[in-house]
Amino acid sequence: MDFASAAPSVVKSIKQRDLLNTWLRLYARHQTAPAIWEYQPARLEEELSDLIYYTVDHSTPTPRLTIQSEGTRISRAYGHTGKGILLEDYIGPRLAPFVMPVYHECILRGLPVYSVADVDDIYGRVVAYERLLLPFLTHDKVSHVIASLKTFCEDGGFEIKNLMRGNDALPRPKLRTVIDRDLFHRAPGRIAAAEIVEFADQSAPAVTAEIIELN
Repeated sequence: MDFASAAPSVVKSIKQRDLLNTWLRLYARHQTAPAIWEYQPARLEEELSDLIYYTVDHSTPTPRLTIQSEGTRISRAYGHTGKGILLEDYIGPRLAPFVMPVYHECILRGLPVYSVADVDDIYGRVVAYERLLLPFLTHDKVSHVIASLKTFCEDGGFEIKNLMRGNDALPRPKLRTVIDRDLFHRAPGRIAAAEIVEFADQSAPAVTAEIIELN
């Protein structure tokens, strides 16, 4: 499975971008994925229904992921809960070829992976399934992965129940990327170092100006 190289701007969802930006701020310190305990995005509780936490087992030739928590919306999409179950067993052999390589790439590269696939709900409406995977290290190995899963339908409403299992149509991959470019995040509105800023005092009839160089 081929993955394109991408910058963080490839992620469409504003909430997923917020999750990614928090990861990027931690990554920027040492140019490596952070530990899971360091990751504390703002308003995390609001996103929990769309997040899945995994632990990664490296004792086998191919890393195995175990579901540790699962959002209620995602449970409905797959038709049942999966806490404590291996991801490959949870999704089954039909979906594994489409899903597992995305997770394995995230673990192999130690970088965020973003993918988009079209799926059909039980009424045949096309739903975009957007997946952002964030890796976390322990002792220089990816030990945890957080998945943010978003669904979007251009036609408006759709049926999420059994979205991933409700019909015979397989997911249709539209985009697979590794986010490996521009791995930094600068908060908007900040003044760059050594930038010239001019302050003008307009309270007096004769305007005076003061120029300050920020270093």
